Amino acid sequence: MTSQPSSVPPAGASAAPSGTAPKGAPSLRLNSGYGTDRGLRREMNEDSFIAVDPVFAVADGMGGHEAGEIASGICVRTLAEVPQLATGERGATAAIVQQALLKADADIREATGSRAGTTLSGVVVVEQMGIPNWLVMNIGDSRTYRLSQGQLSQVSVDHSEVQELVNAGEITTAEAAVHPRRHVVTRALGTGDETEADYWLMPVEDGDRILVCSDGLNGELDDEHIARVLGAEPDPQAAVDQLIQAALRSGGRDNVTCIVVDASNAADADSAAGQSRR
Repeated sequence: MTSQPSSVPPAGASAAPSGTAPKGAPSLRLNSGYGTDRGLRREMNEDSFIAVDPVFAVADGMGGHEAGEIASGICVRTLAEVPQLATGERGATAAIVQQALLKADADIREATGSRAGTTLSGVVVVEQMGIPNWLVMNIGDSRTYRLSQGQLSQVSVDHSEVQELVNAGEITTAEAAVHPRRHVVTRALGTGDETEADYWLMPVEDGDRILVCSDGLNGELDDEHIARVLGAEPDPQAAVDQLIQAALRSGGRDNVTCIVVDASNAADADSAAGQSRR
């Protein structure tokens, strides 16, 4: 059910702690689960993903006839090759990530003749003075959610025609979910003029749960359903499997990919970092 596309670098279900915390300080611990499925109506799976500390991201390819798969694969491989990410360090910045995305954009255009593109959403774990943060990145309509203290919130903001209509007050969020142009993105890598991702920096809180998904998940399940699964299932891999199965039962009209990342030891890492600066 959750076969991994060949274009995706190997990913560990349990992400190893980074060594960039201050010497002697407890490090933030991450535990992740991931999965992908072609869905019930698509001939191919054009999604790709990476789930290796410190980067957890989903790319949803667009173009069909293998071109979308090529675009999303180039995107995640480019991220995997960034030195600050490939070594498992947590020292990346938004500027470093953006440079990688610009390279991915150029490589996708060259490989596909600008016939294909990809969205990208996810988190990079970064430590500033030993304090861990989620660096959320997004371009297109894949999504990153955060479950914190029992509350689910969508961190990323879709780059889509329907989101622009919602922002303008012309339609409601509920209407956007069934709008005929809900799949039309306004920003992507490999195609179009807009290649700048949006970024958010948020301190990691102990017990945080991050969900990164392609729109094949949130297109089938509303936020209430997603929150219910994430809140009820403590194991990240089991939560991923349940979400994908629920999306398939709901219709599975698109490729569906998701990553769940759990953070622990964050409070201890923060405390130790503060002591080390005194």
